[in-house]
Amino acid sequence: MKTIHWGVIGCGDVCEVKSGPAFSKCENSCLVTVMRRNQERAVDFAKRHQVEYYYTDAELLINDPNVDVIYIATPPQSHAELTIQALQAGKPVYVEKPMGINYNECLRMNQAAKDNNQKLWVAYYRRSLPYFLKVKELLEHQEIGDIQVVRTVFLRPPLPADLDESTYTWRTDKEIAGGGYFFDMASHTIDILMFLLGNIKKASGVVSNVAHLYNVEDVVSASFLFDSGIVGSSVWSFVSSSEATTDDIEIIGSKGSIRFSTFDFSDIVLKTTSKIETFHFDRPVHIQQHMIQSIVNEMLGVGECPSTGETAALTNWVMDQVTG
Repeated sequence: MKTIHWGVIGCGDVCEVKSGPAFSKCENSCLVTVMRRNQERAVDFAKRHQVEYYYTDAELLINDPNVDVIYIATPPQSHAELTIQALQAGKPVYVEKPMGINYNECLRMNQAAKDNNQKLWVAYYRRSLPYFLKVKELLEHQEIGDIQVVRTVFLRPPLPADLDESTYTWRTDKEIAGGGYFFDMASHTIDILMFLLGNIKKASGVVSNVAHLYNVEDVVSASFLFDSGIVGSSVWSFVSSSEATTDDIEIIGSKGSIRFSTFDFSDIVLKTTSKIETFHFDRPVHIQQHMIQSIVNEMLGVGECPSTGETAALTNWVMDQVTG
């Protein structure tokens, strides 16, 4: 069977463990070239990860005839430009999340995929992880009856970089990230909720900058209405006390509830009137490997990736609604 050859634009931190090694660990898949504007860092990444070629110019990688599919792992500000450029060059794209800095950018990216008859996937990789597929299985088997409500709480303290005025963090730069940590992290929760419960058709929110550590939101409260009539509520704080640290999702139905987490991989807990069950899953070493394998399989005609430009654009739409 053919081997799918990957090229990576933006071989930074996310590529070190989460995604980079997985491209060559997946079946019928190989990472053949990487790109980073800083030549020294590009060479260093390529040597450490046994990648034969490197570029410092994204256009050269995009037009490399040895590259079958391109993974874009730059900050969100450049996602739309690079994705559209790659699609127009006839290359399918796997782009990091959030897909763009706003919903309109996502629409442009999806239109480019359609116009150029190319595939576009987005790195909401939780859709492919066994942990979340188990939750989906429990829901589909009606273990908690008819689903009525979902509520999520995510609280964490500021990062050391947030407390250091001399340290720049692009994730709290609105021009580059689209917003603050809400766009970076809550996007995962919103996306997985729609994977499990169906699309959100109405969303609203309240945002605030409580701690004044940076110039974007640090606390967000949101309300959702799903197509099915399920009601949801969520709170995120990125400036809480370490004593309050929480990562919790609870889906409540007519016969019980399911609790799990977005990031912690805490045991899934199923509670009904007749039983309490727990399900344990280890955190994958390379957390994107399942998603990357699904893309490879789709390109080879033996599977389908669950996270597309169409599904990911809806997550951006929800975040736009919540933040106004």
